[in-house]
Amino acid sequence: MHRYFIIYKPYLVLSQFTSQLGKQTLADYFNVPKNVYPVGRLDEDSEGMLILTNDVQLNHRLLDPSFAHERTYLVQVDGAITTQAIQQLQQGVEINVNGKLYKTKPCKASLLMHVPDVPPRNPPVRFRKAIPAPWIKITLTEGKNRQVRRMTAKVGFPTLRLIRESIEGITLGNLEPGKMIELPQKTIYKKLFHE
Repeated sequence: MHRYFIIYKPYLVLSQFTSQLGKQTLADYFNVPKNVYPVGRLDEDSEGMLILTNDVQLNHRLLDPSFAHERTYLVQVDGAITTQAIQQLQQGVEINVNGKLYKTKPCKASLLMHVPDVPPRNPPVRFRKAIPAPWIKITLTEGKNRQVRRMTAKVGFPTLRLIRESIEGITLGNLEPGKMIELPQKTIYKKLFHE
């Protein structure tokens, strides 16, 4: 039977169940059947939504670039990000991926006018009185290694905090870091693939 879990991966936790050099893994927070694994990954220093499942077809459809599904991130950046920088993100920027220059696909990017209602991070982002740390929202249809961080750094506003908020129609909602919900297959397929 296929199982589907939506989790909020905490900061500084690896997107895997097997332990590695004393680092925290998903196994420290989530108790799921042995054959259930994360679809894709989030970097150790990123947080937010991961889908855990044993559905191989779902895994393929979410990871195959030809399906180009949307993933939305809340990103706190270092410095008062400019309209020009936001436009550059929207149009695509050149980033280094595995030693090669890659131009990111056009995406949705916007400056949030308020601080999003997100759980506090432990440890918190370093606060500097003189330097603003606004939040932006970015929606990508691709997922290169550390792409969001590379993109914001390229336009001059490095990422301080990165939270994946949603994948297509599935959102974190009020999930807290380290928490999980299970959803039925019908709901997952409807929200992800509009079936």
